[in-house]
Amino acid sequence: MHFELTEEQRMTREMVRDFAENEIKPSAQERDHTGEFSWEIFRKMGPLGLLGLPIAEEYGGAGADTVCLAIAMEEIARVCGSTAITLDAHISLASEAICQFGSEEQKRKYLVPLARGKKLGAFALTEPEAGSDAVAIKTRAILDGDEWVLNGQKVFITNGSIADVMVVAAVTDPQKGHRGISNFIVEKGTPGFHPGRDEEKMGLKSSVTSQLFFEDCRIPRENVLGREGEGFKQFLIVLDAGRIAIGAMALGLAQGSYERALAYAKERVQFGQPIAKFQAIQWMLADTATEIEAARLMVYRAAWLKDQGVRFTKEAAMAKLYASEVAERACFKAVQIHGGYGYVREYDVERMYRDQRLCTIGEGTSEVQRLVIARQILGKF
Repeated sequence: MHFELTEEQRMTREMVRDFAENEIKPSAQERDHTGEFSWEIFRKMGPLGLLGLPIAEEYGGAGADTVCLAIAMEEIARVCGSTAITLDAHISLASEAICQFGSEEQKRKYLVPLARGKKLGAFALTEPEAGSDAVAIKTRAILDGDEWVLNGQKVFITNGSIADVMVVAAVTDPQKGHRGISNFIVEKGTPGFHPGRDEEKMGLKSSVTSQLFFEDCRIPRENVLGREGEGFKQFLIVLDAGRIAIGAMALGLAQGSYERALAYAKERVQFGQPIAKFQAIQWMLADTATEIEAARLMVYRAAWLKDQGVRFTKEAAMAKLYASEVAERACFKAVQIHGGYGYVREYDVERMYRDQRLCTIGEGTSEVQRLVIARQILGKF
């Protein structure tokens, strides 16, 4: 068994960390305060290949493996969760769906500009009455001649109002249950499609989370992704990949908060000595460091399995579940170690504590992950 990163993976870590430290970190706190999305950061990511990291070179990507993507997500989340979640929706959901199931024409038309950073992507699944129960979606697509007509509403869509290209799940045959769902590619500016409000959130404030409305939205017949009726199967596969990315995002938030807590514990003096001298603080740091290492192994292994072309549903769910709950504990302890200073906005750990909360909810709650894992280990009995 080999635990060393490849040369390409090490270079990816160095490149992304340098970019994160110099281009993302300096404005992270200010963007959290203002809630402003930074187009400047994402325009700079394009030439570096970050927006198409795991996409094949023939479609404009960097051709890197999934472990490289996990490393990139970790390094970016280590300084800014908002930037990481935006990247996740763009690569692991929107681009992944088109890469996996798109026709050659769709890949050339949509995947290439997404991978090159010329366009931003989103994945629209969740609805007001359909969260964990994805089969309950109500958005409807009806074929009318050479066009599909979409009607419905989506909520909590990352990148929703700013995305140029989005994959939208809709019911094409209500009588067939989960086999009556299809996915469609919808472009920004299509008549009948308009974003609703951008949500005001607890954390990840400089990422965009939107309502979307489709009112007699007409798209070309060829914009169905893959075959009609396979949408449910498609987004289950896409969500497996997305869970690796969310696990890596959680890992980065845990690592970032831990590093800040470690540095603060060495500097903060109470009772005549640095608080790192106290066993209570040492144990919190030791537990956090141990859990982060375990989470990293789980996330990287799930990514490696994907790269091997073998089934990774269980491992992705485990990685996402464990890493997201490690992040919650790590950020909690980081705030606790900072004491009163951890509760004020001047310190990064306050932002990270809020940002990590989404990781146990998005792309399948912790409860859903446990159901996925249970089904995988129990099988049919």
